[in-house]
Amino acid sequence: MKENKNLEFKSAVTNSFLKTVSAYSNFGEGMILFGVNDDGSVCGITNLQQTCLDIENRINDSIIPKPDFEIETDDLQNIIRLIIHEGQYKPYLYKGKAYRRSDTASLEVNQAELKQLVLQGSNLYFEELACGREDLTFQELSNKLMEKMDISVVSEDILRTLGLFTKDRKFNNAAALLADENDFYGIDIAKFGNSINEIMDRETISGTSVLKQYNSALAMIRRYYQYEEISEIERKKVDLIPENAYREAVANALIHRDWSMNSHIRISLFPDKIEIKSPGGLPRGITAEEYMRGDISCLRNPVLGNVFFRMHYIEMFGTGVRRILLAYENAKIKPKFEITDNVISVILPVITNQYHITSDEEKIINVLENGKQLSSSEIVKATGYTKSKVLRLIEHLKEKDYIKVTGKGRGTKYSL
Repeated sequence: MKENKNLEFKSAVTNSFLKTVSAYSNFGEGMILFGVNDDGSVCGITNLQQTCLDIENRINDSIIPKPDFEIETDDLQNIIRLIIHEGQYKPYLYKGKAYRRSDTASLEVNQAELKQLVLQGSNLYFEELACGREDLTFQELSNKLMEKMDISVVSEDILRTLGLFTKDRKFNNAAALLADENDFYGIDIAKFGNSINEIMDRETISGTSVLKQYNSALAMIRRYYQYEEISEIERKKVDLIPENAYREAVANALIHRDWSMNSHIRISLFPDKIEIKSPGGLPRGITAEEYMRGDISCLRNPVLGNVFFRMHYIEMFGTGVRRILLAYENAKIKPKFEITDNVISVILPVITNQYHITSDEEKIINVLENGKQLSSSEIVKATGYTKSKVLRLIEHLKEKDYIKVTGKGRGTKYSL
């Protein structure tokens, strides 16, 4: 048994555990085991009942508001289990500060995370807050609504139906994001040459409607990743990167990003791929596995999501990732998704049915065809190469994103 994000060991009761209580109350439940050393060995607690009372008193005296927790004892091992549930009345503060878990540590939240906790505690989304401006215009939104929904006039009632007002009839942040001019960051797009030091084109679209940002981002892929191929008398459009996959990725970045963060969505255009980085990580209540499977549609910005749905820019029911993968169904190199606490990255490779590999690397690829998952020893046996050569070739293929690694130590497996 090892410590992890949702499990912490304490050999004795000191106030340091209160940071972890704050973290679990703010960002998802977890457990603290008292009477267990950092290495997982049991040292035990001498007076279980008195220690339980001490733990409860420390929490009640130090954490504001009172968190939701349970205390259990294991009389055989002399261990105390403190189970903390995620609370409804965030933020939960210890000495005036809120905490979150980062791997096995409990760290103070930053200002953006604290704002989000306050909103969650008030059962609000950032986009629902008043934006503080009453001079907003919506020509871009009006044009798109009339085009997509066959509306002749976009009235205040329609804007209200879209959810662009607060309860006291003020424009909210969603309205500002859809307005022709606003004070928000946007999308920073850069076209690179053979290295990141070679910038061929650059465009930053900010302080304007997210609809304009979306369409400007589409113009870049059409400029650099599409061309016409003439076959006899027919003209055929060729996509180096599937436009429908790119559309999904950009739309998801706009409607899922954390707009309270002063940071651009960054789209990097390379000769062999496009990288789209969206600030804010995953919305609360959804795991990386659920995001990848598309099991749950959990929008951070439901008002924006509804507008994009009405424009037919997205599917409402969380199928974006699956639609991206479907666009690459017959491609050798698949899209890649990287998720951290603060950033979601989507990497869309140029469509190809060929690997760019050496003859030695090709032999490794051939061994792993048809969905095989093999250890390095099995690859050595199948190829006849030495162990050091196989590991060196695997590293090269990993750098090219051709090989995936699962497991650790002796259980490490490699697959395409």
